[in-house]
Amino acid sequence: MTKQDLASIDIIVDRLKQRLSTAVRGRSEVIELIILAFLADGHVLLEDLPGSGKTTLARALGEAIEKSSTEATKNHVDIPAFRRIQFTPDLLPSDVTGTSVFLPEKSAFEYRRGPVFAHVVLADEINRTSPKVQAALLEAMAEKQVTIDNETHNLDSLFFVIATQNPLDLAGTYPLPRPQLDRFLFKLQMSHIDREDELSVLEDYPMPRLQRAATYQGVTRDELIAARNLLRENVAIHPSIRQALVDAAHAVREHPKITSGISTRALVQLLPALQARAVMHGRDYVSPKDLEVLIPPAFDHRVEVAAGVGQVREVVSEACAPQIESLARMSLRG
Repeated sequence: MTKQDLASIDIIVDRLKQRLSTAVRGRSEVIELIILAFLADGHVLLEDLPGSGKTTLARALGEAIEKSSTEATKNHVDIPAFRRIQFTPDLLPSDVTGTSVFLPEKSAFEYRRGPVFAHVVLADEINRTSPKVQAALLEAMAEKQVTIDNETHNLDSLFFVIATQNPLDLAGTYPLPRPQLDRFLFKLQMSHIDREDELSVLEDYPMPRLQRAATYQGVTRDELIAARNLLRENVAIHPSIRQALVDAAHAVREHPKITSGISTRALVQLLPALQARAVMHGRDYVSPKDLEVLIPPAFDHRVEVAAGVGQVREVVSEACAPQIESLARMSLRG
């Protein structure tokens, strides 16, 4: 990757960070991982407390995507940048994906797009709707398409989902099963921000945070797609990184405290995320540090621990530590 390519991606990352950090205070780590997942073409599950800024964060990301007038995007100008879907027990799959409507004047059915047709979709409280509706969204996440009346409709390639669930209120919920959780690249925790950041939020009043964020320059769909392609094609992944990743997955699967391990799909999804983090830290190659930082948010929600075992992250870190340490020593010798 040339210095010019790195610089172009740095500009995109800096613009997104500026927009998101202005809209939501005290979330630098979460913001970096969400931008990273966006560049890696993954999806994110936020487990958060009410009023912690999840909607503002997702809306700020969507509104950061500006219209492009190039020929390549003329078929995508009618796709909204951001849509929010509030999941409830009475929601239907068609409320997410869209439905066919009969038009008497044409004597034919016409497909009307649902809110899933957007660049950034906030699936709010995804565990409050039925498994059938969850499956409709997760099919769109996996295939970037929806099927209505045996007809397939493609989503835009930039399609990105931020789903949320409340960790405290479990009454009347439909928890996502492990295979569906596997569709998310990361699961991130959001808790209360610290005192100084909370004070800065109050000092911003009365100007809305999203309005303040909108004063900074955004990015276009074309720039984001180009950045994704540059990452995948030009950031080097040494064979030892792949070997360490596979060995870490095997160690997790074989750990006595873990009853359900990591899928191969999880490892494939993690590769572009590793590349994205490398570029975000000024490198055109993946380092052991990238693996160390990204394994926890990528693995935690995919494993199931035995009854009576404490924190999942501690068990995952314990299982993966030997492989990461061995990789770090190897890179130092090299």
